[in-house]
Amino acid sequence: MLQEFRDFALKGNLIELAVALVLALALTTVISSLVDHILMPIVGIIVGEPSFDFLTWEIGDGVIRYGSFITAVVYFLLVAAALFFAVVRPYNALRARQASGDEPEAPEPEAPEPEELVLLRQIANNTGR
Repeated sequence: MLQEFRDFALKGNLIELAVALVLALALTTVISSLVDHILMPIVGIIVGEPSFDFLTWEIGDGVIRYGSFITAVVYFLLVAAALFFAVVRPYNALRARQASGDEPEAPEPEAPEPEELVLLRQIANNTGR
């Protein structure tokens, strides 16, 4: 059982997945900082405040904070845009550049002639045709 666990824990895919998770968490911190400290203040300059949390709707004693939802949607859109322009576009451009720089594919070798055709040619050559 210990051997089986060691084989599972030390598989290459598991290690790669762990590294990817750590890098994703680090990237999350960077993107969150970009959105919190750069993009949301720009929204504040445009709209007047960097957050819409002040928008509420009071019904009796209850308060519906729809501004918090709007802030969350704007935050999500800014995170998605930051990821797209900072990670996805450069990655796609790199892959396209690598694909176009690859060596041209070698032509496929012609399929060998069927053995019957070769034998018929030999017979025809031997009979003088």
